[in-house]
Amino acid sequence: MRLFRKISKKLLISGKFKSYVVYALGEILLIVIGVLIAWKINNLNELRKNRIVEVKIYESLHEELNSNLVLLDSSIASYTKNREAIEATLDLIMTEQQDELGTDEKNTIINVDYKPTQLHTGAINSVNTTNKFEFIEGVLLKNLIAAYPNELDNFENQEAKIKNIIVNRLQPAIEKYVSLIDILTKREFNINRLQTFSVESNYAQLLKSREYQNCLVDRLLQTEIQLTNAISLREKTQIMAFQLHKELSN
Repeated sequence: MRLFRKISKKLLISGKFKSYVVYALGEILLIVIGVLIAWKINNLNELRKNRIVEVKIYESLHEELNSNLVLLDSSIASYTKNREAIEATLDLIMTEQQDELGTDEKNTIINVDYKPTQLHTGAINSVNTTNKFEFIEGVLLKNLIAAYPNELDNFENQEAKIKNIIVNRLQPAIEKYVSLIDILTKREFNINRLQTFSVESNYAQLLKSREYQNCLVDRLLQTEIQLTNAISLREKTQIMAFQLHKELSN
């Protein structure tokens, strides 16, 4: 810059005003070009930093969604199995041979197996509740990510309904007619001792119980709703995972 000042000063002193003006304009042009280059470099650095953050967000979301796909596959299989077991019990209620139940049929009647599906929500909630959402580029992906927490809430609420039916209604209804010791496996007690201390259960009366029947029907309805929810949520999770995979491949 000092060299430029000396040159412009000499031109001004020598009276070469036209040359001075041309030189001054050239100097201004060089400064403008330098500023533009610096701005461009800074802008490229910002874009690079943003892309790094964006990729990290996509990677964490993609990993979480893939884990949820595995969990949803398992839950769909579980809900399908539970629905079939409930329908089999309802068929038993309609039969006239309730006093001649086999071991497998009794096990089906008192089946309260239920394992809630705990989907991962950390990454998706982090994106939706922080400025990370601003780094998402695709409009479709943004819409999917914004809507996903509501889908998860609906899924969790339905899980809670099923759990409430089983724990607070179905289990107490079963315990009125079936000895809890019947539910224990034979490997936990000697079979002879089990028969000695077991209080007789009345499965036929259980099947005729209106309370039990109502709980069973309610559980079936809520399980079917949750099965539909799980299938729908899996499809949306799959779409999101696919979109994220595309973004990571770019």
